[in-house]
Amino acid sequence: MKHMLGALLALGYTALILFVMRRAPFFSAPGLSKRTIGALFLIKIGAGTVLWYIYTYVYTDRASADIYKFFDSGNTMYAALWTNPGDFLRMMSGIGNDSPYFDKTYYIRINHWYRAFESNMYNDAHTMIRFNAFLRLFSFGHYHVHTVFICFLSTTGLVALYKTFVTRLHGHERMLLIALFLIPSVLFWGSGVVKESLLLLGLGLFVRVVLEFQGKRFSLWQLPVLAFSVLLLFTLKFYVLLSLLPALAAYLWCLSTGDRKPLLKYAVIYAGFIALGLNSDLFYKDFRILEVLWVKQRDFIGMASAANSGSLVNVTELEPNVSSFLRAAPHALFMTLLSPLTAWGNGALGIMSALENIGLLTLIAMAVRWRRSWNEVDKPLLYFCLGYCILLALVIGWTTPVIGALVRYRVPLLPFLLLAALCIADPKRIPWPGWLKTLKT
Repeated sequence: MKHMLGALLALGYTALILFVMRRAPFFSAPGLSKRTIGALFLIKIGAGTVLWYIYTYVYTDRASADIYKFFDSGNTMYAALWTNPGDFLRMMSGIGNDSPYFDKTYYIRINHWYRAFESNMYNDAHTMIRFNAFLRLFSFGHYHVHTVFICFLSTTGLVALYKTFVTRLHGHERMLLIALFLIPSVLFWGSGVVKESLLLLGLGLFVRVVLEFQGKRFSLWQLPVLAFSVLLLFTLKFYVLLSLLPALAAYLWCLSTGDRKPLLKYAVIYAGFIALGLNSDLFYKDFRILEVLWVKQRDFIGMASAANSGSLVNVTELEPNVSSFLRAAPHALFMTLLSPLTAWGNGALGIMSALENIGLLTLIAMAVRWRRSWNEVDKPLLYFCLGYCILLALVIGWTTPVIGALVRYRVPLLPFLLLAALCIADPKRIPWPGWLKTLKT
């Protein structure tokens, strides 16, 4: 009876969200009908349900599954609402909750509030626990309701990205849809009750607000959306935000001054960004970016070794200096972009990751084979996508020695990698198969 009630509640919320999508002007975009967006939303719910099934009936250790870590911890936090509403509000807001009282009364019972290896960086698990505690107000403890809501938020972020780039990539409407919504790992990990789903929301809203309204006065609703998206990115995966900022700054510079010497503008922005990063302790006391990345890699190796991870790669451990990171840069790029090709022996998920990588490389090769004339390429947009992808790939590759985790962490990178391919591909030259020509129209 409990499972039936949960399914009915999830179906009810799904119907309500589909109704909202049909009515809301936001879910209108060139080449993407509201019916298509609704279908993509349902596909994402299906993918999120598959993720739930795998971590419920295939990998049965509930304590180590991220989808349940945050869900169960959120339920524990939610319970405080009925015993002490003031404490619940303080924990949800993060205001006035940093005291021994909260540690002894609540956080000691929230299994994943503290990390095994703590640092001076914000613990992004807190955001997911609070998110699940908030959704508990509407889900009444039924997990699938959380899947429905997070798929809606993820879809919203992806629609925002689509609307931002569809006018910049004429002729690639359907390939843009595939690049944003249907890359297997983006669809799979971006549809579960995990960080990547909310990350897509923050990424989409942030990029859309900044690029669509550059040089204009922000309206009353745009400023709160911008602040919300920055807060969401910072509290989930701050390095994604940091990887995006120089690419956005250089792209905005190109948009405001024209396409003259875009590569030089990107070089200037990235040189300044690197200089600021290497001296980050001058702006934020005791925050040294190389030390943060060094500690992150060290802790990841320690956790993966303790858990006897099957996809742990033997990597050279970093040292907190520039030369160590430069020497490790080629291998870091290999880890992020190509290492899934070596995951054939890591079970079904490893095989799927390897096949996905082959598919991505094939699409990139097709784009190069049927490329535009270089004079027709939107170079600022191409450099924007490549700059963001390369910097994020370096950060992920430097710090993540486990292929299984790496495939998930690169979710916010892959759509932009295919966007770069679309920048150079000529839609008129690509020999589409008959069925895809029909899809294009």
